[in-house]
Amino acid sequence: MAVLVIAEHDHKSIKGATLNTVAAALEIAKLGGGDVHVLVAGHDAAAAAQAAAQIPGVAKVLHADDAGLAHGLAENVAAQVVALASGYGHILFPATAAGKNVSPRVAALLDVGQISDATRVVSTDTFERPIYAGNAIATVQSSDTVKVITVRTTGFDAAPSSGGSAAVEALAAVTDSGSSSFLGSEIAKNDRPELTAAKIIVSGGRAMGSSEKFDSVLTPLADKLGAALGASRAAVDAGYAPNDWQVGQTGKIVAPTLYIACGISGAIQHLAGMKDSKVIVAINKDAEAPIFSVADYGLEADLFVAVPELVAAL
Repeated sequence: MAVLVIAEHDHKSIKGATLNTVAAALEIAKLGGGDVHVLVAGHDAAAAAQAAAQIPGVAKVLHADDAGLAHGLAENVAAQVVALASGYGHILFPATAAGKNVSPRVAALLDVGQISDATRVVSTDTFERPIYAGNAIATVQSSDTVKVITVRTTGFDAAPSSGGSAAVEALAAVTDSGSSSFLGSEIAKNDRPELTAAKIIVSGGRAMGSSEKFDSVLTPLADKLGAALGASRAAVDAGYAPNDWQVGQTGKIVAPTLYIACGISGAIQHLAGMKDSKVIVAINKDAEAPIFSVADYGLEADLFVAVPELVAAL
């Protein structure tokens, strides 16, 4: 049967996490001999549907357009997905905040189990997923007729965003459930790359000591490298960095080309969020810090000396 990917979008373009999810879907489709379809549920989101149609390997884009889908309310999006579910053997969501909000509702409404944070496709019914903060990998087999899966985006290389020519099919949108309503949002504006999509990330930990030092020491390095800024949970809890910068098991899962950890000890919860990075550089004056166990390059030094020297050298 076909595989359905639930697109994450801003009504104008497709977000990067969708491309990783499509890559996982293509692997399933190849093993099962089916097609990959993408659902774009939104309001005035024709541009996003056309962008989804450009993804190579996608056979069809289903476009549901209605005011009730404008803000991605989980109840309405879940109902839209369930209305389509009978035609699919697999329904895939990015393992993002939005995907994790909708996917359990879909699984519950379909009365099936959910496979969370899939990182590898073994077969059409068997998948790998990390457990115990990424310290072990579980192989999970599902006998459900419809398999609801969230895809950890760091586990799959993103599919290309152009080169495809899928057909776009308009769908009748489901009726607004009325069980929730959108009141407002506060959007954090940032000139830097989005954390989960950044190729380079500079992160700071509790050793930064204050938000002022976080800004004065790490921002120049991030500026030089064109990097996103991240933080450990300890730094966020201490108020040194905003919540949306948190990397780790309870924050964002990232896998950039280069991850620079400054003053981060390396608690397992933090390592779970960044250890899939291609190259990890750790700067810490504690030679016993666990971060060095996963680092490709480690510098035992005072970050307040080493980082400015690195900025000057760059």
